[in-house]
Amino acid sequence: MKKAILLLLAVMLLAPAVFGRGSGEQQQKVVLRWGSVHAETTITTQMMRRIIQEINSKTEGRVEIQGYPNSALGGSRDLVEGVQAGIMEMISEGPAQFASWIPMASIAEAPYIYRDVSHMNKALNGPFGDKLNEEFLKKNVRILGSFYYGTRQLTTSKAQINSVKDMQGLKIRVPEVKAYVEMINSWGARPTPIPFGDLYMSLQTNVADGQENPLTTFDGQKFYEIQKYLILTDHIICPNMIFINEDVWKKISPADQQIIQVAVANGIAWNDAEVKKSEEDLKKDLTAKGVTVITPDVESFRAVTGPWLVSRMEADWGKGTWEFIQNVK
Repeated sequence: MKKAILLLLAVMLLAPAVFGRGSGEQQQKVVLRWGSVHAETTITTQMMRRIIQEINSKTEGRVEIQGYPNSALGGSRDLVEGVQAGIMEMISEGPAQFASWIPMASIAEAPYIYRDVSHMNKALNGPFGDKLNEEFLKKNVRILGSFYYGTRQLTTSKAQINSVKDMQGLKIRVPEVKAYVEMINSWGARPTPIPFGDLYMSLQTNVADGQENPLTTFDGQKFYEIQKYLILTDHIICPNMIFINEDVWKKISPADQQIIQVAVANGIAWNDAEVKKSEEDLKKDLTAKGVTVITPDVESFRAVTGPWLVSRMEADWGKGTWEFIQNVK
């Protein structure tokens, strides 16, 4: 984290505030760095670029956003700590990465919490999403929007998985998030937290036997080169979110805030459509790349995961939150 902070401070020194005129008044130009761990070729980063282009153009120089994908400003932990501390203005990340500070956040990525993508969007854009944003604002972070990151699937280098019984003892990489760790525990496997930027090498050197991510990430990061079995567990219909430091947000005029919100909504609509299409295409394309696609007994995973998580996570999520989200229509 110290290394990432030094890097961020160095970037800040290279991006001083400049001034321009708007509506006859002198306004301070706001320069925002947007960090993410995703590779340049991913749909997530393409969405970032589209949003940045629209905001930079429509604010006519009053707001300038600079994109830093591919862990250029640090890993997930560095980014979430940075946006809370105000040394990083914007990030796109999974909400569960904030669980150490906002325990409720991890339920937004809980395994088998959503029926489908529509259910996820209704939950996160309704009363639960409002409640979650209230919790983030207490930590000086605002949620600008939630987008469909993909349905997380399991992959392994050697093991063919047909039911949860086949998971016993396997080392599965997960993010450093309690709910993900407990999910792997519920399957009888060994959770192995590894930073995303180190994941390819860790899989290549057998530090982990497998990993779980959406197909777009699996393909974009070229994990198919070293993971030859794709198991369609459908275990997490996964949102990511775009966050901004609240103090930074308050420096932006209401008119430019509206431009940003519209651009974010436009980018998210494009992203969600592209991810859904890409996932269907990838199930076919990955077979051509030498990956064996397995449809397991998903119910065997679902049956053990939900009860295990509720028994261990309800104190973090709040009593009844699991049922509240599952009952969203």
